[in-house]
Amino acid sequence: MSPPLITLKDIALRIDTQPLFRNLDLVVRDGDRMCLVGRNGSGKSTLLKVITGTVEPDQGDRFIHPGCRVVYLPQEPDFADAGSVAEFVASGLTEVDADARHRVEAILAEVGLVPDLSTATLSGGEARRASLVRALVGDADVLLLDEPTNHLDLPTIEWLEERIAQFRGAVLVISHDRRFLERVTRTTLWLDRGVLRRMDKGFAHFESWQQEVEAAEDAERRKLDRKIAAEARWAVEGITARRKRNQGRLRALAAMRQKKAEAIKRQGTAAIRMAEDERSGKLVIEARSITKRYGERVLFENFSTRIARGDRVGIIGPNGSGKSTLVKVLIGELAPDDGTVRLGSGLSVAYLDQGRTALRPEATVKDILSDGNDHVDVHGVRRHVASYAKDFLFAPSLLDAPVHSLSGGERNRLLLARTLARPANFLVLDEPTNDLDMDTLDVLEDILGDYKGTVLLVSHDRDFLDRIVTSTIALEGDGSAIEYAGGYSDYLTQRKTRNRTAKQQQPKAGTRTSHGLPGKPQGSRSTRLSYKHKHRLKTLPQEMEEAEKLVTALEHMLGDPTLYERDPARFDKASKALGEAQARLAALEEEWLELEILREEAGE
Repeated sequence: MSPPLITLKDIALRIDTQPLFRNLDLVVRDGDRMCLVGRNGSGKSTLLKVITGTVEPDQGDRFIHPGCRVVYLPQEPDFADAGSVAEFVASGLTEVDADARHRVEAILAEVGLVPDLSTATLSGGEARRASLVRALVGDADVLLLDEPTNHLDLPTIEWLEERIAQFRGAVLVISHDRRFLERVTRTTLWLDRGVLRRMDKGFAHFESWQQEVEAAEDAERRKLDRKIAAEARWAVEGITARRKRNQGRLRALAAMRQKKAEAIKRQGTAAIRMAEDERSGKLVIEARSITKRYGERVLFENFSTRIARGDRVGIIGPNGSGKSTLVKVLIGELAPDDGTVRLGSGLSVAYLDQGRTALRPEATVKDILSDGNDHVDVHGVRRHVASYAKDFLFAPSLLDAPVHSLSGGERNRLLLARTLARPANFLVLDEPTNDLDMDTLDVLEDILGDYKGTVLLVSHDRDFLDRIVTSTIALEGDGSAIEYAGGYSDYLTQRKTRNRTAKQQQPKAGTRTSHGLPGKPQGSRSTRLSYKHKHRLKTLPQEMEEAEKLVTALEHMLGDPTLYERDPARFDKASKALGEAQARLAALEEEWLELEILREEAGE
């Protein structure tokens, strides 16, 4: 076994009056591949700072092997006075030699960064790539990586995985990206309520280990509760006659009660709920041959898709490929340069945008959730803002905290709380997983799994995509947009098949054409539309438009809060008519959708 490169012994640290660590031990050896997991706020980033010496513990010893070079990648890199990207990266070299410029430019080319670009103009993804390259270019013995995949696109995450596999030193990484951790780690460190536990297996085994530990804790807690109850009964029934000689047993009872009172309970999970509005029509979005350009650059061209009620569609692609732009075009916020987008009826959209524009830096948590009021309407129910904030793990003391003082995970939970308070039947999430801890991700996955509405999701989290989406739109960065059935793993498989058959005219059954429509099996006979079908395709749009107008008029009528009091019979009649009109519109849309698919398959 190689000698330790880093040793922490009996480390303790308090933040204000709260203990963050106690009796913490850690050993890092050459070649270790370790991940550090735990809830947001458990002290993971602080522990890395203790290792680097930027945070001094209250007690304990820290030892770094002489000559060991530790390189630390923080969540928020400091680009002050960095100049160009090349200068920033070169500052990570241990020695400046004649070949330094070439080495820097070579590794920057791998991640698509221009050496002379000013660090002051970098986007979030570019800044993260530059800081990663700086960490990797030097001769480190230990890499400490704090959320290295944040703001990275999938190609860069896969590049990073390969780089770590080639790295010969030790790696200790914090990340919420399950797939990334499964691929790069062989040891799991779990920081939980001030205690650091170690499992000499990779992250893929973490969930079963966590369940075993928590089950053992629950059993021990139940045992302690029973013992306290038995001793309490004895204290009442048997102490009078044996008062003096049983003082020790009384002291033991008091100690058990103290132990229970001081036990740090596991933090609860975020109680995220999603209320659905009235059901939308069968058709949610129909895009035909849409194109979007910026100057001479084509983001996507001649792309078509149909999204039906209940679909969960993922959008993936490199940074800058146009994912957020495609979302805005599909939901009608931006007009396509060519082609058409048609939105279905009865849509109520909840939109969590990547820029988090709803989070004003100087506003407080209370301002964001309830516009500064004491109560907030959540799914039509009036709740105290402190109670609702608690569902998302915000303590009452944080209600008056400004947004700019929150961590990345807290900001994302705050925006989720704001977004999910409003009933919606169409949920649009642009990078919802950034900075969320794994437990909150689990809850969000459960909510989306039970959600009956439609979901449009942009994410670089491969595991999250595999668990949630039913189809994936891939923007490859070259102007192409292709829709595949299934999640990210299905996309990889189908893309390989597609590349092998790129010279063939027809895709195999079960794949998608370049327009995102089901392809015909090779050799299948073309089915021509009958005259009746063609006639229905011409008449259906007018019928759908009339049905939409009727639905809108009835909804406007029922929106009058005084109607029921003034004319209950008219209210009941309108309510019944609205239900019938919505059902008719949904049936028309479904018929039109089926005929459109037939028309595409027939090539007419």
